[in-house]
Amino acid sequence: MSLQMFELVLFTIFTAATPLIIAAIGELVSERAGVLNLGVEGMMIAGAASAFAIAILTGSSWLGILGGIGAGVCLSAIFGVLVIFLAANQVATGLALTILGTGLAGLVGSGFIGMKRDAMAHLSIPFVSELPLVGKLLFTHDVFVYAGWALVIATGWFLSRTRAGLVLRAVGENHHSAHALGLPVRRVRFLAVLFGGACAGLAGAYLSLSYTPFWAPGMTAGRGWIALALVVFASWRPAYAFAGALLFGGATVLQLHAQAAALGIPGQLLTAMPYLVTIIALVVLSLRHRRGAIAPASLGLSFMPER
Repeated sequence: MSLQMFELVLFTIFTAATPLIIAAIGELVSERAGVLNLGVEGMMIAGAASAFAIAILTGSSWLGILGGIGAGVCLSAIFGVLVIFLAANQVATGLALTILGTGLAGLVGSGFIGMKRDAMAHLSIPFVSELPLVGKLLFTHDVFVYAGWALVIATGWFLSRTRAGLVLRAVGENHHSAHALGLPVRRVRFLAVLFGGACAGLAGAYLSLSYTPFWAPGMTAGRGWIALALVVFASWRPAYAFAGALLFGGATVLQLHAQAAALGIPGQLLTAMPYLVTIIALVVLSLRHRRGAIAPASLGLSFMPER
């Protein structure tokens, strides 16, 4: 493999991993606060449809991005009210949210199937973008890729270095103790859920405005579920979520190259390879941590303050 081809493969891995990085970071924050939201797939697909529709109607990709984020926030707000303030079952509500988001995406995007628009422009930083290997790899992406990297760094700093991050982690570990200390448990959880929805909507906007700049039903292709798995794979740590997303992105890119090389392996098996890699990684991780729980202790548990 030539240096240029190697550089292209690495570049493609970063782009393939971006929606997973963004969505996984949002879900990670939600789960660190103790809320399990299985509706990531629904929020992503709704964000993708809304972003593309608004971008087509207004001619502005930036407004499309805001529309995608808004769609994710609106759906997550519905979820948050149900599970945080009305104590609905988080698993059942999350699954219902995925169904709702998929249906809304089909409705919003029905008039835009087959349309296409130019992808968002890639940045090109003078001088450094011309460096061998690292120039193209690190300094010529679009704004979504850099937003994903910034989210990883900012979330890691927020959770480990700030008082607000400590409060969020305390709520996720023991909501009763946090409430006894006077911490606003439900408010913290609701804001965390909204952040997760915004990230899922942004990840969906990336798919329809940059990664594949058109709208098609089902274009998320299970990425929301993979983002959920990545949070577990990462042991609820942002840096590990970033690494896991690159692993899945690499598997996705390699299976495309394998299909192009006509290796004689069934196409269905190659298509399933990224998901198989994720499952294997999760199994290995569970074996490493089988002696103790690593999830936030209050994850998935409803909290209603005593009157």
